[in-house]
Amino acid sequence: MSQSDTGSVSQGQPEFLTAAAKEVDEQPPAPEIDITKPHVARMYDYYLGGKHNYAADRKAAEQVFKVFPEMRLTARVNRRFLIESVGWLVREAGIRQFLDIGSGLPTQQNVHEVAQALDKDARVVYVDNDPLVRVHAETLLATDPNTIVIEADVRDPKALLDRPELREHLDFSRPVALLLVAVLHFVQDTEQACQIVRTLCDALPSGSYLVLSHGTAEGLEESVVAHGRAAYSRSSSGVFPRTRDEIAGFFAGLTPVGDGLSHVADWQLPGRPDGHEGDGNVTPLGDPAALRKVQLMCGIARVDR
Repeated sequence: MSQSDTGSVSQGQPEFLTAAAKEVDEQPPAPEIDITKPHVARMYDYYLGGKHNYAADRKAAEQVFKVFPEMRLTARVNRRFLIESVGWLVREAGIRQFLDIGSGLPTQQNVHEVAQALDKDARVVYVDNDPLVRVHAETLLATDPNTIVIEADVRDPKALLDRPELREHLDFSRPVALLLVAVLHFVQDTEQACQIVRTLCDALPSGSYLVLSHGTAEGLEESVVAHGRAAYSRSSSGVFPRTRDEIAGFFAGLTPVGDGLSHVADWQLPGRPDGHEGDGNVTPLGDPAALRKVQLMCGIARVDR
């Protein structure tokens, strides 16, 4: 997938978006999908080297690279955290139900592929607010009765929990793994983000798990943070990195698993002092010292009542 021009961060949203959409001859797969405005799910797909993105997404992503060149590495290590967490939850915690909110576009080793490779009966619900995610996922999942996709927004957790297809697919009397991986930093208000987590976790039975990763700006110069936020301001959602203490607040009332919340460079699977499991497609990340530049916190916690 080719990379687009890396011009300076611009404040002219209409001109920027129109030019990006016309840069190549691209058509949306469905009329309701607006490809003239960058979407965070498609930008993330581009970070991972995926193909489900458009000129506007690539241009916005290139602006992010200019101020934060580690973003590709951040996306890859975030995927590693997700994949290895799902594997651990199936093998070690006995989880067979997954609710992945802000799932993004299909990429290498989706949650259902990881879980169902270990137990073919594992059930997965993907949730995203980008209609392109629904279009691609429905095609991908056409022959998989144990996995569905719902178009919904994390900002309205009650509406999501009330969706009949969610209740039909997952048994909320049995433990569920709630995956909020790299999604809450798109919610501007911290109290609202905390309330989202509380609402979702309160709906889960004891023995469920929260898997969470979140961007942080600690240690970055204010100018870098400002330019990064400016690049995302053109997209479907602004980005709002938080401090370690603010991110730790999402785990309030839950039981930390392993080290609980940690910088991604320090994160280890519970019971695995040697570190990560490894995967040929996702986990080779080059110089370990580079991980220290990744602005990402992550952790797992259990719902105990």
